[in-house]
Amino acid sequence: MKKVPSSIKDEKLIKMRRDQMIKGAVALFKEKGFHKTTTREIAKASGFSIGTLYEYIRTKEDVLFLVCDFIYEHVKERMEDAIDMNDTNSHSLKGAIQSYFQLMDEMQDEVVVMYQEVKSLSKEAQEYVLKKERDMLNLLEHVIRHSLPEPLSDLDIELIANNIFVQGQMWGFRRWMLHKHFTIESYTERQMHFLFQGLPIPEKA
Repeated sequence: MKKVPSSIKDEKLIKMRRDQMIKGAVALFKEKGFHKTTTREIAKASGFSIGTLYEYIRTKEDVLFLVCDFIYEHVKERMEDAIDMNDTNSHSLKGAIQSYFQLMDEMQDEVVVMYQEVKSLSKEAQEYVLKKERDMLNLLEHVIRHSLPEPLSDLDIELIANNIFVQGQMWGFRRWMLHKHFTIESYTERQMHFLFQGLPIPEKA
């Protein structure tokens, strides 16, 4: 697993400073793009000096990696909280979808920045991010597989999981249009309606 080194040993302080860094960097990356943003600007937006910034990262790429890692860790935690892996059913699937969509609403800027700029990461970091995404899809696939009274092929389950994943992200990527007509609640409800129409389980199950 990739680890961003820090000269600071206090894990709580590292987390606090890096959370500040992520928040400041996302706003800048969204406004200016990754390549046009300087580490000095990230430090200023984070509320500390450039010297302090380099106590927690080595390069600007480290900041982008932390943004990507932050997103997937939060999605993983939220989905694991919503899913009882030992008692999956249609309610578990709906809960997982609702939790995922709600988090995509809360993290719209972070998700948009991540997908716009992930190409700027090293090959190693990109592979790590892709593995994180694969882990998220595995969670969805597990719930889908154990929620259906009739079995589906592994390929169909993988496709359904990817559809859910993209539909959640679409809320951020297409917000300029979707926000005119939907709240996150109504958007989630309609997407689940169409999803469950195509699955062998009743919507109200």
